[in-house]
Amino acid sequence: MGYQSEAQLENELVKQLQNQGYEAVHLKDYNDVLANFRAQLNKFNESKLLGKPLTDQEFKRVLVEIEGKSIYESAKILRDKLLIEREDDNYVYLELMNTRNWEDNLFQVTTQTTMVGKYENRYDVTILINGLPIVQIELKRRGLDFKEAFNQIQRYRRHSFQGLYHFLQIFVISNGVDTKYFSNSDYDIQFGFTFFWSDEENNLITDLHEFTKTFLQPNHLAKMISRYMVINDTDKALMVMRPYQVYAVEALVKRANETNKNGYI
Repeated sequence: MGYQSEAQLENELVKQLQNQGYEAVHLKDYNDVLANFRAQLNKFNESKLLGKPLTDQEFKRVLVEIEGKSIYESAKILRDKLLIEREDDNYVYLELMNTRNWEDNLFQVTTQTTMVGKYENRYDVTILINGLPIVQIELKRRGLDFKEAFNQIQRYRRHSFQGLYHFLQIFVISNGVDTKYFSNSDYDIQFGFTFFWSDEENNLITDLHEFTKTFLQPNHLAKMISRYMVINDTDKALMVMRPYQVYAVEALVKRANETNKNGYI
């Protein structure tokens, strides 16, 4: 394939994600991100809210519970339930993500959201689950060293990721040809802790289109977040498994569920 600009890569990625079941939304700034989160939170918890969307005051209570936390703390909140007092003095348990029935979550994608922190930054592609930014994808034009995308994410982490962006779990970097993923952290992230995805036969999947087709398929992505990320309570760190670790755990679970045999990794 010949020259392909970053904008072309982005457009093709978003189109593919839409074909895979993501809703494309335009969130130009953090106010839009908050408004979208509120709408998605109401929709995702509709049965628990008994059809009564959160009031302004109730939504403020949600934000008090979840904003301003570390990435480690946010990862734990994502997988837990929020107890919120309603204005009628009743209480409701809200879920931020369904970590069991992955297809029940709401998947969206947005591009070019502008965030203002120490500097103004505009993010390439953000995947949201139930309105929360969960995966950040940074692209470089085809043929350019994709480590530049890694360095760009490092700048974003220092300068502008805040609020709901502390819920980011996974970063993806790609130049179309080479694609890697890695977990978010409160600590410095080394390039050596970025990973290629692969299939069960350990064949690397580096092309962005194929990576999106497999790793970013909605149910698989939700499963990665729910089952194959490790919240290290000792170091207060968030980690994501490498492909061979994922497949080893899946094989172990399958053997445990389908046979009477033992298994080990």
